[in-house]
Amino acid sequence: MARWCYRHRLVVLLLWVGALFGLGFSASTAGTNYANVFSLPDTDSKSAYDLMQKAFPNTSGDTDTVVWKVDHGSVRDKAVQDRIRPALDRIAGMTGVGAVTSPYAGPQGAAQISRDGTIAYAQLTFAKRANEVPKDLVQNVLDTAQAARTSGLRVELGGQAIQRVQEPPQGLSEMVGIVAAAVVLFLAFGSLFAMLLPIAIAVFGVGMGLFSTQLLSHSTDIPDIAPLLASLIGLGVGIDYALFIVTRHRRGILRGMDPEESAVTALNTSGRAVLFAGGTVCIALAGMLVTRLRFLDGVVIGTSLTVVLSVLAATTLLPALLGFLGPRVLSRRQRRRLAADGPEQEHASGFAARWSVNVEKRPRRIAALALVVMAVLAVPVLSLRLGATDQGNDQASTTTRKAYDLLAEGFGPGFNGPLQVVNAGGDTTTLVKDIRSTPGVARVAALPPARGVTVIQVVPTTSPQSKQTDDLIDTLRDEVIPRAGAQAHVGGVTAVSKDFASVTGDRLPLFIATIIGLGFLLLLVAFRSLVVPLTAALMNLIAAAASFGVLVAVFQWGWGLDLLNLGKEGPINAFLPVIMLSLLFGLSMDYQVFLVSRMHEEWVHTRDNARAVRVGLAETSRVINSAALIMVCVFLAFVLSGDSGAAMAGVGLAAAVALDAFILRTALVPAAMHLLGDSNWWLPAWLDKRLPHLAVEPKEEAEAVAADGPASAVHGFVRTADGEPVDGASVTLLSKGGRRLDRVRSLADGSYILSVPGPGTYLLTVTAPSYATRAQQVVVETGPLVYDVELAEGEVDAVN
Repeated sequence: MARWCYRHRLVVLLLWVGALFGLGFSASTAGTNYANVFSLPDTDSKSAYDLMQKAFPNTSGDTDTVVWKVDHGSVRDKAVQDRIRPALDRIAGMTGVGAVTSPYAGPQGAAQISRDGTIAYAQLTFAKRANEVPKDLVQNVLDTAQAARTSGLRVELGGQAIQRVQEPPQGLSEMVGIVAAAVVLFLAFGSLFAMLLPIAIAVFGVGMGLFSTQLLSHSTDIPDIAPLLASLIGLGVGIDYALFIVTRHRRGILRGMDPEESAVTALNTSGRAVLFAGGTVCIALAGMLVTRLRFLDGVVIGTSLTVVLSVLAATTLLPALLGFLGPRVLSRRQRRRLAADGPEQEHASGFAARWSVNVEKRPRRIAALALVVMAVLAVPVLSLRLGATDQGNDQASTTTRKAYDLLAEGFGPGFNGPLQVVNAGGDTTTLVKDIRSTPGVARVAALPPARGVTVIQVVPTTSPQSKQTDDLIDTLRDEVIPRAGAQAHVGGVTAVSKDFASVTGDRLPLFIATIIGLGFLLLLVAFRSLVVPLTAALMNLIAAAASFGVLVAVFQWGWGLDLLNLGKEGPINAFLPVIMLSLLFGLSMDYQVFLVSRMHEEWVHTRDNARAVRVGLAETSRVINSAALIMVCVFLAFVLSGDSGAAMAGVGLAAAVALDAFILRTALVPAAMHLLGDSNWWLPAWLDKRLPHLAVEPKEEAEAVAADGPASAVHGFVRTADGEPVDGASVTLLSKGGRRLDRVRSLADGSYILSVPGPGTYLLTVTAPSYATRAQQVVVETGPLVYDVELAEGEVDAVN
């Protein structure tokens, strides 16, 4: 497939461009139809909502507020009323607005004016819940109310529906992330064309994914957060997958391969790993389905589709683009050096090689240090509290934040999250009396009953996202309502948020077990090992704990929130653990696949665990760290989105990727694999026979040995750098694919002789205690080959 795409590059490019523009035209013509289907069956807040919908069909939706404040005088002044009343009347007449409760409507409205008379509010009750109210209606309400502003009169609006129309400029976060990724890619490659390749792949993958998701929103329920998360994950994986393939391709050209053969080899090795890694991300995302939270179904569809299209772009469009560039995928300096000095030798050098040697020499110390760092970062997760952010966490410049602050100033912090106790039977008077005497209740008001249902508005003394408000909800449900003998349920936005956090927390263990189990099975089949997938599962849990620790420290404890300009501290969004863990486990599996697949390739060739781990780390750590740095840039860019949920997800995922790549995959995983030794690759024989074969590495090609070619030999001496013979060294001859052909031990004078089936290219490996393993390709022609081996301590070599 790679060779066909390379040779028919113009056809492939035109197909992709046509598909992108075709989908874009279709999506823009059809428009969007995102639906936030949110339901929590078998919860108390859902029962309250169902009762309200039955008794008050036009007022069962969420309630938003219009707040105004005068700088001088009172809100009761005639001049103020003459500006506010007409605006409220126009809002009340809009289709979709169930009721408007004005502070100027008789004695009952007096409670909607603050004690000092400078702040007042009106309640707008929509016919539907906030996530179902049309945005056009909300925008009309917003514009009508704010038109009443004048000098000395501030008018602000708050509530869930109003918050939905305060979307930041589309594409800002994505553009910042792409620019940051471009800088990292240029520093890594030193070539403008090589830098543009991963960016192009990400743009095609994310663009087609978003357009497809938009079209699918007309046939299935997809929430409006799905495109944001799809672009978040799509940009990261699209750039990373292309980076891995382009790096392998550039390495092949530098070692003298023809550009076409190099591209085919890169796709047949790194491309296979990309296919496998993309599959693990999709499986991790699909793990969200076990939570049985309906609004996550659309998130799974949008994000998984974007990942699949990014993988498809990396494996078909990328080889076509490589065909257009040819050797220009290298920088000018590299091309000049290649022309002057010839192909580079296959070796690992630089910091990556030195670090790989250090990990091999000091695995216990490095593993202990990495564990201590991760444990310290994970400590805050012990105080994790799930909930929901409110308008108090919005940026200070938004109207919802200003309305929130005005209500808290005039009526107390609990006024921003009133509870709705919906009573369908029992003594309402006794229930109201008991609620009023409950600690933590600031105000209680019972609305006129309808169809046997009474709604009691309860204003807590604490803010909606405080733990005391959660405790008050539990007290009302578990003690006050049963004691009054009423058939009542506690609803409202605050109660819904609390129930959602409880449901998420209850289903989180099953979700984690599902995605860890699926990831374990995939790695088990791919690497034919029990220890490798167990290690990966443990590392994923460590990374999750540490990243959530960072999240708690920043957003729940407030460390650095002022620097990020994200408002005040509060609980962690209840939906975030499910989404973030899906993305984290998928991305962590990516790095594990790329790291261990190179180690496994070396293990198959040499059967030397120390060498396999050392070479795998030396050759992949740089590209993994570059990919992680790009991911961090993309995720942190979403702090600029203006959405607190997106910012929280961006910071959490950036921390998770950074810790996973820079500490776990670069230090802890290789150190643990050195300590485990050959047991890394252990698999019971009975299980090996029953497992399907799913190789990340390409299948070994047939040996280029003539059928009637004469048998030959490789012989020589194994000596130290000082010329001393090495007695008892293990000398092995392998095929290019890693199949062992012969093995002997060197004699006292260091001599050895290996039998060779015929002319061809083979791999010769030499291992001896206290010496570094040597492995080198040897070419045997018609006669015996004399090949002496020199062993040195601490030397790093890397054979592809």
